Amino acid sequence: MRAYTEMISDKTRYFESSESFTTETGRLLPSIRVAYRTWGTLNAQKDNVILICHALTGSADADAWWEGMFSRGGAFDETKDFIICSNVLGSCYGTTGPYSVNPLTGSHYGPDFPLVTIRDMVHVQRRLLSSLGIDRVKLAVGASLGGMQVLEWGFLYPDVVQALMPMGASGRHSAWCIAQSEAQRQAIYADKDWNNGWYDENRPPALGLAAARMMAMCTYRCFENFQSRFGRDVQHGTTTFKAESYLHHQGRKLVERFDTNTYITLTKAMDTHDLGRGRGVYEEVLRSMQIPVDILSINSDVLYPKEEQEELARLMPKSRILYLDEPYGHDAFLIDVVTVSRMVRDFLDGRALEAYSAA
Repeated sequence: MRAYTEMISDKTRYFESSESFTTETGRLLPSIRVAYRTWGTLNAQKDNVILICHALTGSADADAWWEGMFSRGGAFDETKDFIICSNVLGSCYGTTGPYSVNPLTGSHYGPDFPLVTIRDMVHVQRRLLSSLGIDRVKLAVGASLGGMQVLEWGFLYPDVVQALMPMGASGRHSAWCIAQSEAQRQAIYADKDWNNGWYDENRPPALGLAAARMMAMCTYRCFENFQSRFGRDVQHGTTTFKAESYLHHQGRKLVERFDTNTYITLTKAMDTHDLGRGRGVYEEVLRSMQIPVDILSINSDVLYPKEEQEELARLMPKSRILYLDEPYGHDAFLIDVVTVSRMVRDFLDGRALEAYSAA
């Protein structure tokens, strides 16, 4: 197995729990470990907490992948807030997942790691916060897979979280997204170096994971972004289109930093996302949400189109929708951080603060 721990910040802390954890599907993890980062100072009342939930290949190092959001007066202000971000259950950046060693066998879980859900991720995050003595969160915020976690926080722990800000996410994974995820997984399974989930630790299935990432990047951006950025230009002195070169570069980068079984685990977890599952009629479940919600929609998002966020805003009684009108596609939340940061801080200092003060 590769040393993905090389990608983990030396500022990362760990919560170790010897208490077992049972997944939604009934599988038992004998113990769990959670990698997390914090910024700022927890006040005496322990009520200045902002929880950041990361996306598919993200980590606890939110100040690295969402750097522009951390500033005085910005979304995440270390002089005011205690900000926490944990690596999700099933990932490979320090939290229990396929790359972890199963204490019962002494070997990596690999493909034997159980199916986990978004709700499992949130329950593990709650266990982490409890270990820190935190029982109030003034805002949960995140995009994509992170946005799914944010929404589940509102339904699983409405007595803990006071306001929600999901970005570029839906209330349930669409057939379109499920199909994209399955196509990417099949690219991994088709890799000649893939051996039913196990592979030579010195030769991971690079081609399959790289192809999956290339496919994903086509949905993280959009037609306008690719056209304006690359057009039909070719790399100097070659016959390779710049668009091709970009995708190959993105594929190589992910192979260098991410575990293949983890990619499969987390995309399957996203496919389970459905706020109505086991709770009742989907529309009625959304109408039951009584927490203030600001929903960020990206107009050029082809993966989670704005109609999905508009549905959330229409059905959740204390919600409003904000639009990010940028030609970057789904990844706009990572690119136009100046606008996104302002939106988060406005929510924190406005509707979210009012709800928090009244609680």
